[in-house]
This record gives sequence, structure tokens and C-alpha cells, in this order.
Amino acid sequence: MNHIAKIAVVILFTCSIGSVNAQNAKGKKGTFALTNATLETITNGTVSKGSLLISEGKIKAIGTSVSVPDGAEIIDCSGLTIYPGMIDGGTRLGLTEVGSDARTRDFSEIGDVIPQVQALTAINPNSVLIPVTRVSGVTTSLSVPSGGLFSGTAALVHLHGYTPNQMYAGFKGVVLNFPSTGRRGRFDRRTDEEIKKASDKSLKNLKDTWAKVVEYHKIDSAIKAAASKEQLDYYPEMEVLLPVLRGETPLLLEVNTAKDIQAALDWVENKNLRVVFTGVSEGWRMAKELAEAKVPVITGPVLSRPTRDYDRYDRPYANAGIMHEAGVKVAIRTSGAENVRNLPYNAGFAATYGMGKEEALKAITIVPAEIFGLQNEIGSLETGKIANIVVTDGDIFETKTQVKHVFINGWQIPMESRHTKLYDEFLERSPGLKK
Repeated sequence: MNHIAKIAVVILFTCSIGSVNAQNAKGKKGTFALTNATLETITNGTVSKGSLLISEGKIKAIGTSVSVPDGAEIIDCSGLTIYPGMIDGGTRLGLTEVGSDARTRDFSEIGDVIPQVQALTAINPNSVLIPVTRVSGVTTSLSVPSGGLFSGTAALVHLHGYTPNQMYAGFKGVVLNFPSTGRRGRFDRRTDEEIKKASDKSLKNLKDTWAKVVEYHKIDSAIKAAASKEQLDYYPEMEVLLPVLRGETPLLLEVNTAKDIQAALDWVENKNLRVVFTGVSEGWRMAKELAEAKVPVITGPVLSRPTRDYDRYDRPYANAGIMHEAGVKVAIRTSGAENVRNLPYNAGFAATYGMGKEEALKAITIVPAEIFGLQNEIGSLETGKIANIVVTDGDIFETKTQVKHVFINGWQIPMESRHTKLYDEFLERSPGLKK
């Protein structure tokens, strides 16, 4: 390399260093005292003119007589409301970026029985959709793979961190797309015969796969009972499904039509599984049966159209409320990616159409936490819980409400996203439009 070329490389390298900018501003960790706020605790009612102390990533104190330690950063929340961070019980967040570009979609793998495929390993912590979501008050989401019969293992993540493991919130569940006897949507042009043939094939596959799991369980149990040194051949599908059969790993069973819900209830009966039904768009038709089976449900999106042309327009809005009224434990999801930020509005519609504000708020906070077995860590404002906190200037279900502060794992999150950056960029254009 000649002398001039070396100089050019040095100049280029120096300029590149000077132009490097982080994608988003850094979060800040410390001790924070949020004072003079209305506290929506979820589990212990509403506290007026209260304070909340955050330290070491946890809620250290909450109430009307909180002692603020020296060195704490005080944030005056007069006129503001503090909520626990919202939890979306089913998304593709972190698994896709641009829906029309296959290179950015990583939520579906080849294969029909692939429970060993882990959503957590595929999550992109640098997705631009994550800041868009969390500045709207959603702090935790379940990222769910899709595709075949057993499409993989879903993972719950907090929406802050540099790696998937840093984001991991402590819950995983194997996804089963229960064989459907209905159409996949309004654009499904298959004949009734083709639909039945596909359903029968899928049901047979489920039956055969589960028979293998049962046999694998028997062999594994026999080896352990005999204290034998013999080991089973490596069979990743069975190794993941074995804890599901034994009730150790939750099964997230996606099912929607009334007929399929009944078939799924029949299938799980007497299996002693830790099962959660997801989707359940026609749960209102099967509310009594779901309640009797004591199967928890994660339903949504609420903001959708009826599954049948002759149904009332408001059936998707009323679905969660009808199931809750019947005694079903119900959480709400968006089932989205770029619009996970609309979780509070999905819950708001459920509240308006029968569920009620209090229960709808629980359906995106403490109820999903309970379903995931994390009620002692997230989902409400209580001393000792993880500091996933959202501060707003009004009712969180109202579209006019602005989120003022967000904390995830005690980190104060910058209120910045691609949307805010674009807004700032084009608000004062230079050079701007000629007047």
C-alpha cells in the first residue's frame, strides 16, 4: 500500500469513528423515587398521592409514606399515574422485522414436529420494533414461533437487553398448533374436501407423535428405575416433548373455532398437562366448557373481525369478557409484531364490551404473570417485584394518553423510538419547504 493510500485509510477510519452513533440512547440504572403519583397496584387497589422507590432493579417500597434515601433521583409524578408494565401474551416481537422481506422473518422453521426450535435464540434484541413497543408501555412479551404442528418453543422476554439471554423473563412453553377443521382465513380458497383431508392428516400426525412421546417416556422411566447406565439415542423432538407429557413444561395449544376447542378439550382430558389455550377466537361459544375444564386462555387480537360472516360485529371485542364472566382465567394478546404497542387498546375494547376496566387491566398485567407462573415477579406494583413500571398522564386505555416514563428491570428506558426520531427529523426540516 503506497503512502497516499495509507493516509486515505487513516482519514476514512477516523471519520467513521466520529460518525458512529448508538441506535438508541442508553438506559439508566440507579435508585429512583417516583413521588406524588396515583398508583394502580392491580392487586392492592389504587393509592392516591403515593410514592414508589426503585433500587437494584426491584420495587423497594410503595405507599404514601415512602422514605426517600440519600442519592436517589426524585421524579415528581404529580398528576401522573403509575402502572405495572404491560405483558403481551403472544407476539412475533423480535422474530420479524419487515413482513414482506423473508430475510427478516425468523418465526417459522421447516418441519412439522420441531419443538426443539427455540424462539429465544432467534430474538433480535436490536429490532427497531422493540423501542416502538416499550415506549407505549409494554415491557414484556411472549415471542411465539409458528408453522407446523409442534412449531417450536416460545419464550417470554423483557424488552430491554443486548442479548436474548439478558432479556429472558423466565418462561418457556412448547407451541402446539392444534389441527384445524376450519379455514385459515378469508383468503383460504380450499374446498371442503381439501380442508378435511388436511385436518385428518394433521390429527393423525398428532396422534402418532404423541404415541412416540408416551413410548419415549416409558423407556426413559424404565432406564431410570433400573438405575441403568444405558442412554437413549439422541432424539431432540422427544427430549423437548417428554417434559410436556410429564407436566413439567407448559404446552401452549393454539386453537380457535368452537369445534376445534371441543376437540382440544377432549384431547387434553386426563393427560395432566400444564396446558394453556391460545387464540381461542370462538371461546365465547365454548366459555362454559373452558371454565369447567379449568383451562387458562390467552386470547386475541381483540381488535379483529368476527370469525363467521353471520356473527355480530362485536364478538371479537366481547370474547374475553364472556369467557371471564363464565369463570375462565383470561389474558389478552395482540398476536402481532409492529403493533404490539396497541395492546392497551385491545384491552380497552375488551373492557368496553363486557370485561370491565379492572379485569381488562388485569388481563394484560397480573393474569398473564399468573399463567406464566411469574406472579411473584411481575404483573403488579408490589414491594420486592421486578421494577417494570409505566408512568402515564392519563388512563392507559385512552389513545390520547402519553407515556412519560418506562422502567424495565429497574432501568430507566429512554423515551425514544424510530417513530420519535422520524417525528423529530421532519418536524423542523432544514432545508424546509419554501413558504
